[in-house]
Amino acid sequence: EVQLQASGGGLVQTGGSLRLLCAASGFSFDDYSIGWFRQAPGKEREGVSCIFTVDGSTYYSDSVKGRFTISSDNAKNTVYLQMNGLEPEDTAVYYCAAPVDYSCSGSGISYWSQGTQVTVSS
Repeated sequence: EVQLQASGGGLVQTGGSLRLLCAASGFSFDDYSIGWFRQAPGKEREGVSCIFTVDGSTYYSDSVKGRFTISSDNAKNTVYLQMNGLEPEDTAVYYCAAPVDYSCSGSGISYWSQGTQVTVSS
């Protein structure tokens, strides 16, 4: 059974940092590319960052570029999202998902994690 488990969310002040973790079971990162998505109340879901197993390339949305870093530890089947310089606009529920396309659009995804709440206070 394929499962994705997201963790690491919390409450931080503006400018703070958090690291999200996505632990996968039931499949290998060699088979699927993984992405992080977020949804804030009243807003559409946004593809935040994706990492592609074929060549290790990454995608970042313009809103997080330069502040967030995605990485993977294939031996641990875990993907990380290091979030620095957090802003109130980053407040949302964050999900990891697979597989992802090169536009990190969220289409064609078969597996979603439960959400982890990130709240950034001003």
